[in-house]
Amino acid sequence: MTGTRGVDTAQLMELLSVSLGAYYGDFTVAAASENLTASQGKTLNVLRRGPAAMRVLASILSCDASNMTGIIDRLEKRGLVRREPSLTDRRVKNVVLTGEGERVIDVIRRKMHTTRAGLDNLSAEERATLYALLERAFTSQPTRV
Repeated sequence: MTGTRGVDTAQLMELLSVSLGAYYGDFTVAAASENLTASQGKTLNVLRRGPAAMRVLASILSCDASNMTGIIDRLEKRGLVRREPSLTDRRVKNVVLTGEGERVIDVIRRKMHTTRAGLDNLSAEERATLYALLERAFTSQPTRV
């Protein structure tokens, strides 16, 4: 690949910033088309991976727990999520994506045309490499909750 030698961390951070800006802009427009705020859409996106406690959601989304409660209240009112008691701690409520919530986040992801077009420019091998690099850089780190 051209121009990949000698790339420093600051350059990578700048490109990540541009890339994430494009991704979140695309995501925000797609979420709005489903009458959701970006925060509500991000919450559904996180829950697509599986149920999570309110405290964990607030940490992942970098928001105050009281704000998370309002987000979940509005999503629950629309039937996109539901609260369930934790099996291990009765004080904790887990938030679970409903079937309708799964449908909505899948629609949002399909409407992210700019992001899809960018990723479609990559070959299957390049997508696999990008996936492995992003996974190693960000998801293999210990979770800070």
